Amino acid sequence: MSDLGRGLIVAGLVIAVVGVALLFVGRVPWLGRLPGDIHIERGDWSFHFPLATSLLLSLLLTVVFYLIGRR
Repeated sequence: MSDLGRGLIVAGLVIAVVGVALLFVGRVPWLGRLPGDIHIERGDWSFHFPLATSLLLSLLLTVVFYLIGRR
């Protein structure tokens, strides 16, 4: 049961950290506007795909999970 308790605590902390990060994402001016992000506007229609931002976040999460998994 102690392993389950630790797992729940870690999961709760991860959810809290993600929640705080989501609060501050709107305050980062370059996030979603990196070179390589695709933005197309045609009249009243627009399409935005943050390709470079997605790659950067994927790289960051890969490094974080690698470091966590090394224990």
